[in-house]
Amino acid sequence: MQRGVNAPVLVLNNKTQRNQGRKAQLDNITAAVSVADIIRTTLGPRAMLKMVLDPMSGIVLTNDGNCILREIDCHHPAAKSIIAISRTQDEEVGDGTTSVIILGGEMMRVATPFLERNMHPTIITTAYMLAMTEALEYMKHFLAEEIDLADDERILQIVRSSIATKYTSRWGDRICDLAIEAVRTVKTELEDGTVEIDTKRFVRVERIPGGHEEDCRVINGVVFWKDVVHPKMSRRIENPRIMLLDCALEYKKGESQTNIEMKTNEDFERILQIEEEAIRQLCDEIIALNPNVVLCEKGCSDLAQHFLVEAGITVLRRNKKWELQRLARACGGVVGHRPHMMSENDIGAECHLFEVRKVGDEYFSFFEECENPKACSIILRGGAKDILQEVERNLADAMNVVRNIFKNPKVLPGGGATEMALAHHLRVSASNVPGQMAFPYKAVAKAFEVIPQTLCNNCGADTIRVMTKFRAAHAEGNHTIAIDGEKGVLVDCNELNIWEPYIVKESSIKTSMEAACMLLRIDDIVSGVTSEELENFLAGK
Repeated sequence: MQRGVNAPVLVLNNKTQRNQGRKAQLDNITAAVSVADIIRTTLGPRAMLKMVLDPMSGIVLTNDGNCILREIDCHHPAAKSIIAISRTQDEEVGDGTTSVIILGGEMMRVATPFLERNMHPTIITTAYMLAMTEALEYMKHFLAEEIDLADDERILQIVRSSIATKYTSRWGDRICDLAIEAVRTVKTELEDGTVEIDTKRFVRVERIPGGHEEDCRVINGVVFWKDVVHPKMSRRIENPRIMLLDCALEYKKGESQTNIEMKTNEDFERILQIEEEAIRQLCDEIIALNPNVVLCEKGCSDLAQHFLVEAGITVLRRNKKWELQRLARACGGVVGHRPHMMSENDIGAECHLFEVRKVGDEYFSFFEECENPKACSIILRGGAKDILQEVERNLADAMNVVRNIFKNPKVLPGGGATEMALAHHLRVSASNVPGQMAFPYKAVAKAFEVIPQTLCNNCGADTIRVMTKFRAAHAEGNHTIAIDGEKGVLVDCNELNIWEPYIVKESSIKTSMEAACMLLRIDDIVSGVTSEELENFLAGK
């Protein structure tokens, strides 16, 4: 008698966790929707703030979607994928991090009925990509408007509408003006005609607690949190000649171990003399170029300070590499490695004022009145550290909005108007989609309505009544009719100047729909190790 013919064959470990088929797909949808529900109330001008405790027991107080989600410890793989698209959105365009999560979660939610009716995920994702292509084409050719980059008032209106949902909207146009001035400062046109705006490298924000919001300003140059190294060095110099070094102003020490054999007193004195001669030669090479201010990346010995003070040179030591690069860009200098290899052309002479000032309880070195600075610093003043952190996040969003406008000067109606116009267009064009794909194609239109619907919910409006009027207005062809997020009524975008950069909306739609399609195509989730095994491995057991 043959036994074990129908016995199951075990391929995977017994402890391996596995979800397959419909259960895996529905679990992914539930995880994505749960993440979207966390930040749904942070959308719009009536947005709520979230208080998140970070792993270091610090408090994060914000309504920025990416900032909230990156502090959340999440274990579900689908939820991690949804959170990753918020980070992608923030890195690419710097704005729209909340709406991309809400839109992605809703795209997953509307696919649930089709999966429950055993429609194949490939049909759903194909319809989604078809709808995305049609929506982007319609948005580009029929909804987008091009603006004049020389019109400062128009740019200010766009930035103002983007910042209206942030904490700093109560500051009026202060943050908007700072963002526009900073971006105009660092904007550079390359030889091929493209525009380079690198705010992460060349715009530095200094948060200084205390003072008032009126004290916030963009410095026409750069600011370092540094003081001079010697009390006799000058703390104010007009028209300084600035020398930048990435080496130390001290004698070279052995890398690991240095052995010196000394037999007499003269040997010891000779060694000290050699060290002094090396520093003297280094200082003479610096003095030969006649600078007023020297900044070095590493230390500056007491002997070097003595020689440089005698020559009337001010020194700032232990500066970071990116600080030197920003100052070089602002004052027209070049960061050198050896003083004897530098020439007159490497000295920065485009800065007209160096001054050390006390702001609050700290000393800051100001390099101001630069002729054509392509780098700048922004001074932020406020009541508390948590408030300043949120103001800095809002300022970063505002600078990203301005950068996006300069890179692609097209705008779209805000306040949910673009999403409702796309929803109406997709409903009309669904009749041309063949077979089963027409149903998920039409569901994308329903998913787009989640943005205006969330705006209504967050401001306490009668959602059903407002959304019905909203659909009717767009069915009549009024593409600029939007929802006023403050009052929950229908308004014209031209009256309230509610506009959003085209590049942000395009990235938001692309990222959310591609992420939804990727998650819907997953039908098997295999966890290689159990949580207990993973904990034991990390503990070294």
